[in-house]
Amino acid sequence: MVKRYDKVKTGTEKMKLLASARNEDVEFSAAEADRDDVEAMDRSAEADRRQLREMLREEQES
Repeated sequence: MVKRYDKVKTGTEKMKLLASARNEDVEFSAAEADRDDVEAMDRSAEADRRQLREMLREEQES
């Protein structure tokens, strides 16, 4: 029997899939990273720096 993926999933089905996906262990391989992966890492690092600056600024204002 072939599993069909053309059925529209309900909200509950989507949440179950999302919850199970979060528990998967993912290993990053720099050797297999493509340009999009590297750009995503750069964006993530910049977002972390912005968040840290914001946290430090809020702490200094207190």
